[in-house]
Amino acid sequence: MTWLPRDFVHPLRVEIPDGNRHHLRPISGADAPLDYPAVMGSRERLWSIYGKAWGWPSATMSYEANQKDLERHAAEIDAHESFNYTVENEDRTALRGCVYIDPPQKAGADAEISWWVVDSEVGGQLERALDVFVPRWIGTEWPFERPRFVGRELTWDEWLALPDR
Repeated sequence: MTWLPRDFVHPLRVEIPDGNRHHLRPISGADAPLDYPAVMGSRERLWSIYGKAWGWPSATMSYEANQKDLERHAAEIDAHESFNYTVENEDRTALRGCVYIDPPQKAGADAEISWWVVDSEVGGQLERALDVFVPRWIGTEWPFERPRFVGRELTWDEWLALPDR
């Protein structure tokens, strides 16, 4: 794809300065045992955020469907088509959210970035740290000139109303 330079190397592990040793790591199908309960445990809130735009996560999403979705994300990461990073604790025993870095679907940006945390982290230290850290990380480590932070600098409804690319 032309949205990233050919020689761009995506980060494999990124520390989140939240004081609790959380980090980002590219997601894989092997993350399903942690991802599925994180997603389904926060499903109603996640649907209120991503449902209209992505149709995700459905109320009937099975473990197997989730695992296939994660395998698709891993293949997209390998191909540098889009990136899904887990937000996880130091010993990788809990997935606390995800960060998505996607090529733009809507006009006016060169990347579209969003993130979420599990319900128990909403409004807490980890979410506040991500809100500060992710835009800074994208600005310093990624080759974008006009990243759009969907759900942060504009709502998902405002994003949906933008013209397609």
